[in-house]
Amino acid sequence: MDNTIYVGLSRQMTLQRSLDVAANNLANVDTAGFKVESLRVQTDALTPSSVPSSDPIKYVIDNDVARNFGQGALEQTSNPLDVGIEGDGFFTVQTPAGPRYTRDGRFGIDAQNQLVDHQGNPVMSQGGSPIVVDPQRGEISMGKDGTISQAGPNGTTQQIGKLGVARFASLAALKKQGDNLYDAAGATPTSVNDARVHQGMVERSNVQPVVEMANLISITRAYERVTQMMSQTEDLTQSAVQRLGKAA
Repeated sequence: MDNTIYVGLSRQMTLQRSLDVAANNLANVDTAGFKVESLRVQTDALTPSSVPSSDPIKYVIDNDVARNFGQGALEQTSNPLDVGIEGDGFFTVQTPAGPRYTRDGRFGIDAQNQLVDHQGNPVMSQGGSPIVVDPQRGEISMGKDGTISQAGPNGTTQQIGKLGVARFASLAALKKQGDNLYDAAGATPTSVNDARVHQGMVERSNVQPVVEMANLISITRAYERVTQMMSQTEDLTQSAVQRLGKAA
């Protein structure tokens, strides 16, 4: 097969993957805390040419997904268990597979009166323990620093915990796990003491629908151009073969 066909196929594969990533961004435009993604591609000059040539053949390969952790808009929900982070940091939740990190602050209370995420995973305090709420004391209140309080006896207010907000030196270390959760993949988080959280709000995704629609159109057109190039190359090859056959 002609090298041009191989190069074209490699590009089509990365364009298909880019299309999947852009479509996934659009599908999660309303997912709280979702971070927009883009495909990283690079050339692969290590694959040898199918025929001897002095010119290097560079194929296009998928080089993982890049993620933009920029701040999403904070949306008012008036739900006292919804929490949005302003600035850097991630909530820590305990899953059966270990601690995971998320920007999705849509919390609730489970049957054990623990603060949990929407998947039922306990939300961890700054000290690394579950946050237990007393249902007899009414609604909870949260300070900007993540301090959680409830009404105590004689009209007093008692602190029952503090949201654990973690920060990472390199966000590239985080690996997406599904359900809007990230695995630290061996990276050590540091506790954030200057985090600002907002009760009754959730962080929207930072996906810009117009940008993603434009990406989809651009990717589709690029795929069509590559397909046309491959078709023209195949036509030229067939024409050359026919001429050689007649000459022989």
